Amino acid sequence: MYGSELSNRKKQILKAIVESHIELGEPIGSKSLMQLPGISCSSATIRNEMAELEELGYLEQPHTSAGRIPSAQAYRFYVDSLIEPGSLTDNDMALINGWYKERRRSIDDIFQSTAKILSRMTQNVSMVLANKDTSAVFRYIKFLPLDNTHAILCIVTDDGNIDNCVVEIPLGMRPEEMDYLAGRISRELEGKELSEISEDLLSALHMDVAEDKVLFTSFLQAIKRMSRKQNEQRVFLGGTKQLLNQPEFRDVERVKSLLGILEEEKVVRDLLVAGEDSGLKITIGTENKFTGIQDCSMVQATYRLNGQIVGTMAVLGPTRMEYGKVITVMDYLHKYLKTMFEQDKE
Repeated sequence: MYGSELSNRKKQILKAIVESHIELGEPIGSKSLMQLPGISCSSATIRNEMAELEELGYLEQPHTSAGRIPSAQAYRFYVDSLIEPGSLTDNDMALINGWYKERRRSIDDIFQSTAKILSRMTQNVSMVLANKDTSAVFRYIKFLPLDNTHAILCIVTDDGNIDNCVVEIPLGMRPEEMDYLAGRISRELEGKELSEISEDLLSALHMDVAEDKVLFTSFLQAIKRMSRKQNEQRVFLGGTKQLLNQPEFRDVERVKSLLGILEEEKVVRDLLVAGEDSGLKITIGTENKFTGIQDCSMVQATYRLNGQIVGTMAVLGPTRMEYGKVITVMDYLHKYLKTMFEQDKE
């Protein structure tokens, strides 16, 4: 374990260097450290301690700069042993609450909003892997006429998701007959979970209610498609433009490489699934197994509701990440979402 060989003074100086570098994004020198509260030793003592920290692998000297920057080893020790829990301001909490209230229409809206607010508050890239809720409940269907021969078939579930497709109107069927048919089907299936709507049930419905074979086939395919969607894991991204605001990503080729990874949904899904068994997990630098992000840090957390995984959130950014703020925001979002989902289940 890192840090066991460090004196209290070395730990204090290292903590100050890490936090100053996170804030400023520049190499930190002994003179600037002397201005910080809690650092009471002389400039010469600080320089000696910094030299020893560099020999031990905690500090690095970039190019010809007189200052030092933390190494990945330093960030690991900081995250494991030195970081202090943060807190959100009333304004931060009001921003989160307002964001969800304005955009909450469906499960997908909630997860997309989570990705956006997470990136906005951490100033880094956010990723959300959402496990679809297989217990979504059928609410109703509706036919919306397009012209004399076609209509849009809409299927709505209790979580606000809608699936639609264009269907042919059976020859001679009037709009009021289509409304009656939609009402009959809705009454037969209302309150049933999508996973419960079997092909046998739909076949019985076909014989009893929807006699037109073409129309019934379209309805059957729509139900199957919606049921499949409920079992898919979806990836939501936020803040990819935030990369450009970080001095570490001023290299165009580096940004292109990272954006290329983020554009591959399968890669992002694999990245997040790899951490599904853990609660909060922080990987720094080469601890990341994917080569394209081995100069980054990632904070990810998998959340459960009633023992089942509902999603994984992650923040990806430079190793010079504001870890305390990221962890605090993710913890608050987790509690907020848990309360929201529990209310929806009632």
